[in-house]
Amino acid sequence: MTGFDAHSLVAALAIIGIVIIVSALLSGLIDRSGLPQIAVFLGIGAALGPAGLGIFNLTLDSYVLRVVATLSLTLVLFTDAVSLNISEVRKNSSLAFRMLGPGTILCAAVTTFAAYWLLRLPFAYAAILGAALASTDPVLLRGLLKRRDIATNARQALQLESGLNDAVLLPIVVVAMAFASQGDISVGSLAKLSLGLFILGPGAGVAIGLVAVAALDLIRKRTGIRRDYESLYSLGVAFSAFAAAEAVHGSGFLAAFAAGLTIAALDVELCDCFVEYGGVTAEMFLLFTFVIFGGSLIWSGFSSLDLATVIFAGVAMLVRVPIYLLSLLGSPVDRRGRLLIAWFGPRGLSSLLLVLLPVFAGLPGSDRLFSICSLVVLLSVVIHGGSPMLLARIARKRELELSRLPESDAQPALEEAARRSLPVIDVDSTSQSNIIDFGSQSITFEDLRELQDANEPVIILDVRTDRSRETSDNKAKGSIRINPDHAVSEAREMNLSKDAWLIAYCA
Repeated sequence: MTGFDAHSLVAALAIIGIVIIVSALLSGLIDRSGLPQIAVFLGIGAALGPAGLGIFNLTLDSYVLRVVATLSLTLVLFTDAVSLNISEVRKNSSLAFRMLGPGTILCAAVTTFAAYWLLRLPFAYAAILGAALASTDPVLLRGLLKRRDIATNARQALQLESGLNDAVLLPIVVVAMAFASQGDISVGSLAKLSLGLFILGPGAGVAIGLVAVAALDLIRKRTGIRRDYESLYSLGVAFSAFAAAEAVHGSGFLAAFAAGLTIAALDVELCDCFVEYGGVTAEMFLLFTFVIFGGSLIWSGFSSLDLATVIFAGVAMLVRVPIYLLSLLGSPVDRRGRLLIAWFGPRGLSSLLLVLLPVFAGLPGSDRLFSICSLVVLLSVVIHGGSPMLLARIARKRELELSRLPESDAQPALEEAARRSLPVIDVDSTSQSNIIDFGSQSITFEDLRELQDANEPVIILDVRTDRSRETSDNKAKGSIRINPDHAVSEAREMNLSKDAWLIAYCA
């Protein structure tokens, strides 16, 4: 698969088809078992690569790899930004600072000095490797963040980090690449680099984001837009922002992030639509990228093993623990949450894509950076990716122990679990709307009161997304929320009646 001939096209379509089919068929098993999804697709890549069926064999200088990596990094940055809850970022600004300031930047700095000292890399190259390995992977974190036993503030901290740290680390990589390629940079060259990196790129992204939201709002009011097409619209915005920034010699990657951040701040509905539909498309593309890496590229991490590299990989894996434990001292996160955050810093696609930038720029010796980064990523997939499986096993063991207890002893523990995972909203029931919609049916407040006056069992289910609920003043008193991935178990924990009227509230 080195050109654009018919064989390459068939191979590419085969890989895409396999990714979609396998991800769909294994989605339930992966969610229940905690098995790292990335490991599955790296295995598929190995099976299809030169050591397996030999369907494809990409090298670091492959144009196909460059296109796929560029699109993937653009999507990673855009989806990270568009998925952010701006109100949550403001509310937890102190926590975000701890995660990105003393956390991410200090991890990158310590890893940089370890690479400089242990691997004898030039300092600019060491800085590239340090920044790439400080990036955490949202795909590997997804399974952990969906767990019900994770404290809310710990989950928020990890979401903030995975959503924002690439925007902090990307400029470090770009500046280090400039020093690596030019040696001593003049003041004029540094000013030009800063202009493109911090002004032209983000400026183009903000402009595209503003125009895109304004155009969408106008067309919505005039003719209407199908919801599923809005997710594709979001993807179009991401790629347009990248292209616009590159056209004015800015950073297309930072433009994609800025465009996503602009959309997150201005248009809640578009963000929800993208997370719900477009996010799945983006994830399929990222998994496709892992299949390509799994062919032969990522295994290059084992090709130049020596004692210094092994020690460095250990430092890169463990440096996060003491740094984050210290940075989170005095934060509202409890001890268990701090330990969880300090341990879970999975390296994955973001790290590989960042370290590929100097490879694509043609920096001599940058292939060694990729090999070292690949080794750390593989270790992280095994260690960090396998940790949720251990947590799931512990949780299942605890549930089994509770099931064996007498009902009077088990009930308090079950109620506590329900309180942790199902917050009950107890706010003013007034609303600007007098209709509660549910699919094609509706029920008025008068009908609801009649049911309640007749002592009929009624369950009001708040089915809005977290973002929509938190940014709205209209909330139903007594409503509950249930995680759709654990609906049956949570309904059981709450002792919900099977004969009750179920009213979905989404205003």
